[in-house]
Amino acid sequence: MIKKKVLNPNRVRCIERGFSFIPHRFLTDGYLASLSQQELLLYFFLVLVSDRQGLSFYSYDAICSLLQFSAEDYIRARDALMDKDLIAFDGTLFQVLDLPANPPALTSREGSHQRHEVRRILRQALQREADGR
Repeated sequence: MIKKKVLNPNRVRCIERGFSFIPHRFLTDGYLASLSQQELLLYFFLVLVSDRQGLSFYSYDAICSLLQFSAEDYIRARDALMDKDLIAFDGTLFQVLDLPANPPALTSREGSHQRHEVRRILRQALQREADGR
């Protein structure tokens, strides 16, 4: 087993005003691999902006602007997240839901493609961060 140690004790992360939480089983049970790029981006955004109960009031316009989504991208991602029972939406209020007991089914080809896309997106984001963009 790998022994962990804090690499930079002056920069240990702490939760202050906001609260964002994604359970580890989001990765291990296949939820992450089951989402498209837009679904993943919208889900992570909603987790980031929600309160401790998973609630947020971000408008359609604000979400599309911040995530650089077209109306079609937004609607497709939102509806898919609702169909996968990951969020609830009443027209005004979003709720990020506790993960369902059973993860969505994946074909191995679809899962492999999704994992590749997630790796690519994360690499791009990390590179932008390193470049200071």
